[in-house]
Parts: sequence; C-alpha cells; structure tokens
Amino acid sequence: MAKLLYSATMSLDGHIAGPGGDMSWLAEHLGDPNPTAERLLPRVGAILAGNVTYGGGDPNEGTDEEGAFGGQYHGPTFVLTHRPPADPPADVAFLGDLATAVAAAKTAAGDRYVNVLGANVAAQCIDAGLLDEVLVFLAPVLLGDGTRLFDRPGGARVRLEPIDDEYPHWYRVAR
Repeated sequence: MAKLLYSATMSLDGHIAGPGGDMSWLAEHLGDPNPTAERLLPRVGAILAGNVTYGGGDPNEGTDEEGAFGGQYHGPTFVLTHRPPADPPADVAFLGDLATAVAAAKTAAGDRYVNVLGANVAAQCIDAGLLDEVLVFLAPVLLGDGTRLFDRPGGARVRLEPIDDEYPHWYRVAR
C-alpha cells in the first residue's frame, strides 16, 4: 500500500521557499549528484501537491529540467485546491478535499510513494494523521524569510524516527 512521503529541499534556517514563494534560490543547489533523490524517484508512484506549489516558481523553468525531480518525474499528479483551473491539463487531477486527494493519489501510486509537495499540504497531512515519512534535503544557504518546512502554530508535537542511518534526514512519523 502506498505511503505518503513529504520531501523537500530546505535551507539551513528552515525554509523551502523564499519570500513570496521564490524558488530561484534553489537553482544553484541543483545538478550535483544526489544518490538519495536518484534512489527515491523510481519509488514515487504519484505526486500530491498544493495549488501554490503546483503553480509556483520552478528553478528549472524554461529548461529541459522543468518539473518535479528536475523534469524526470512522469506520472500521476494530484493537486489539492478549491480553485481548479477552468481548462485543466489532462494529466493532472484537481481535487477539493484532502481525504479524496490522498485516496486518489494512493490508488494511483499502488505500492510506491505518494510524494507530497508543498508545506501547506504536508501540514494538513500531518495534522490529519496521514503522513508516513519526511525526507529533507539540506541546502547550504540561509534564506532569512519565506515558507517554512512545517509551520503549524498551535499544532501538536509529532515525533519522528530515523528510518536508516544511511539516509540522514529521512524519518518515519511515529504513531
């Protein structure tokens, strides 16, 4: 059965996007070999993204590497939104509630991961008890401001357990 994995590249001060959702900072940190990301890609069966993340800036925009996983991901994509586009792309499903979106993405993923993209959707998944794992890639930069990896004021404490010493910053959500 599919698991929900939130993966993101984060600055050392805890941001996954700069002010206003700016992702251009990430461009200088892409392109280097990343064995963990390379191992993850074939294990992703579907993507679940928030509307801001789906429609947001891509550090590879306008290149062959535009899109999820540097343009290498080609599979089902589900966008959680209350404002679907009037003319949606044929290969993207826009869904209005979390439970429906998670169920559809898990069905599409089969026994692989549903890769959650976007801090807001990840926070909703963690608050609903749906998130299974968290994988953080660290970038050696301090952004100073922007979107945090998790921003849940008043949220309950969530304990994470390392999955494997070989993959630092990859955690299982303790239940």
